[in-house]
Amino acid sequence: MAEAHQAVAFQFTVTPDGVDFRLSREALKHIYLSGINSWKKRLIRIKNGILRGVYPGSPTSWLVVVMTTVGSSYCNVDISKGLVCYIQRHLPEGYGPYQTPQTRAVVSMAIFSTGVWMTGIFFFRQTLKLLLSYHGWMFEMHGRTSRLTKVWATCVRLLSSGRPMLYSFQTSLPKLPVPSVPATIQRYLESVRPLLDDKKYHRMETLAKEFQDKLAPRLQKYLVLKSWWATNYVSDWWEEYIYLRGRTPLMVNSNYYVMDFVFIRNTDVQAARLGNIVHAMITYRRKLDREDIKPVMALGIVPMCSYQMERMFNTTRIPGKETDVLQHLAESRHVAVYHKGRFFKLWVYDGSRLLKPRDLELQFQRILDDPSPPQPGEERLAALTAGGRVEWAQARQTFFSSGKNKAALDAIERAAFFVALDEESHCYDPENEASLSLYGKALLHGNCYNRWFDKSFTLVAFKNGQLGLNTEHSWADAPIIGHLWEFSLGTDIFHLGYTETGHCLGNPNLTLPPPQRLQWDIPERCQAAIESSYQVARALADDVELYCFQFFHFGKGLIKKCRTSPDAFVQIALQLAHFRDRGKFCLTYEASMTRLFREGRTETVRSCTSESTAFVQAMVKGSHTKADLQNLFRKASEKHQNMYRLAMTGAGIDRHLFCLYVVSKYLGVSSPFLAEVLSEPWRLSTSQTAQFQIQMFDPNKYPNHLGAGGGFGPVADDGYGVSYMIAGENTIFFHISSKFSSSETNAQRFGNHICQALLDIADLFQVSKANR
Repeated sequence: MAEAHQAVAFQFTVTPDGVDFRLSREALKHIYLSGINSWKKRLIRIKNGILRGVYPGSPTSWLVVVMTTVGSSYCNVDISKGLVCYIQRHLPEGYGPYQTPQTRAVVSMAIFSTGVWMTGIFFFRQTLKLLLSYHGWMFEMHGRTSRLTKVWATCVRLLSSGRPMLYSFQTSLPKLPVPSVPATIQRYLESVRPLLDDKKYHRMETLAKEFQDKLAPRLQKYLVLKSWWATNYVSDWWEEYIYLRGRTPLMVNSNYYVMDFVFIRNTDVQAARLGNIVHAMITYRRKLDREDIKPVMALGIVPMCSYQMERMFNTTRIPGKETDVLQHLAESRHVAVYHKGRFFKLWVYDGSRLLKPRDLELQFQRILDDPSPPQPGEERLAALTAGGRVEWAQARQTFFSSGKNKAALDAIERAAFFVALDEESHCYDPENEASLSLYGKALLHGNCYNRWFDKSFTLVAFKNGQLGLNTEHSWADAPIIGHLWEFSLGTDIFHLGYTETGHCLGNPNLTLPPPQRLQWDIPERCQAAIESSYQVARALADDVELYCFQFFHFGKGLIKKCRTSPDAFVQIALQLAHFRDRGKFCLTYEASMTRLFREGRTETVRSCTSESTAFVQAMVKGSHTKADLQNLFRKASEKHQNMYRLAMTGAGIDRHLFCLYVVSKYLGVSSPFLAEVLSEPWRLSTSQTAQFQIQMFDPNKYPNHLGAGGGFGPVADDGYGVSYMIAGENTIFFHISSKFSSSETNAQRFGNHICQALLDIADLFQVSKANR
């Protein structure tokens, strides 16, 4: 065992003759190398903190300023206008060789140059922040860039040139603005108009007007005050009240899943695939620690906030009776592994060296070959993380707060991430329609006890080498884990590779100590709590209907020929499909990001608009000409794109109303308007999966290197959850979830309606099949 191996580094025995010390040179070597590695990380963080702190300046630019000042002095030109002499006169008197007039002059010039340099950095940062507050570029039509935007883009490029690190732009990002109350109320009423009849709309209009005139100004003042003081007026409350205070199970209700490449698989060896991917993930973490990852840039020039990446690894959601907390560690040198009801601790470092993929394969294979049975209560232990949060918090406090149970639980919660070795096989077979849905179900909830749902993410490895992720939602949103996943899959295939027999490259180090089996002492009362949580989770998992499919008729290529946004095209198709499925419209949630602002997360786009409903009703009637339908579609598409842009630029509806509601609760006042708004069910919750955030390979050269995106559970008991990924030019993947217990929903039926809606809209533009 790794710990036992290091524990024998220092032993002593008390004898009548004194104390006999025994040292293990090999173990001490590993301890020494670990210490060196820790100090290297500290120094790297200090260096990165300095470089990040002076960006867009650099040590080189400081040296240029100093040399310019010194050079001008030797040319008898005082560019400081007397400031150097002033500094020199006020330097403290001293003795020794370093207090000569020449030295004092050089020191004075260095101080002056540093002041000029830092002033320049402050000026450039404030200028960049001002430039990044401009969002007019988002509202301009494609191919019709204004002169103002061209000048703006040139200035941004000049100020953000060089080699920025991951967090270099954080202090230059603008704060999320607080919209005005009248603007938010107006947009809200506009969003619900197609969902309410005249009587209900008039009632809601009255409530909104009363709120706007009486209570809202008071709440808004507190919110504006918070926006001045806090980095982001939404994110901390969103994390706490939407995620951490939720008492329902994380499984299905909050966690989401991500799929592997579905058209290619370079190995069927489960341990080998894990060896490469785990190595790639820890390599990514090392880049993250060193800030060697390039910031994600919109249009290649506008930086997005990177703060969510900080808690990607070494993070666990700790249950509490009233609220959970996120535990994040600066360092973790192991991963926790689950296989056949047993938990293991697998070290990913040997001293200061990251284990090679072949060594990791060896360690995972040792776990797979381990014949030991589960200890009493161990097999279904992780069901505690799948059940209610209060029950898990009580069980954790009662049974896991001391002794071997605490030590074993710490090993899981302090791991870099969790790895689940499944005994079943899953993959996408285009000839088997159900295969993708079964694959998604396995990732979403597994068997309810083979995922640790509290970890920032669980890496799931199926027996045939296919992989996937189950991700906890509170610490970050889907594009963040997608960034890691793209890097890992690209590194696996294009940089690491496999032998002809499907194993990792290289030779294993057979002297490595095997993974450590975690030890538990689980009493019968705890086993009863585990069984209770399992039954809750099992009922929830069995109620989820998941229908995943590939829409292969067309993709982004055809949609572009329709001269519309791909996202708007799909969203309007979803409205048409939902109306055909349910015979009515519903409040629709589409997630958009607000990472153009510091610590921004998401905003809601209310996709069911008056324009989209007008188009849907015209399509259903069937009496309109194609020209009329095209005109209605373009109006709906333009409206959707404008709403998406408003959401991205801080002018959304729901986050503002949510924060006003939180302020009202703090003040102990009630608002019928806010209470009603916050209780409205989202019967259609949608999200588009981001892709190609990292240029690991050319998708045109490798068109089959496509993931299928991921999915999530339904938000409402009688609603649908829809995730989609526009995967390249010729295909779209959909993940549709609903509940069997609802007689009004059927995921497969809705999926069929989506396919037909997409084809019907495409036919409006008379794009021939040959061009698809």
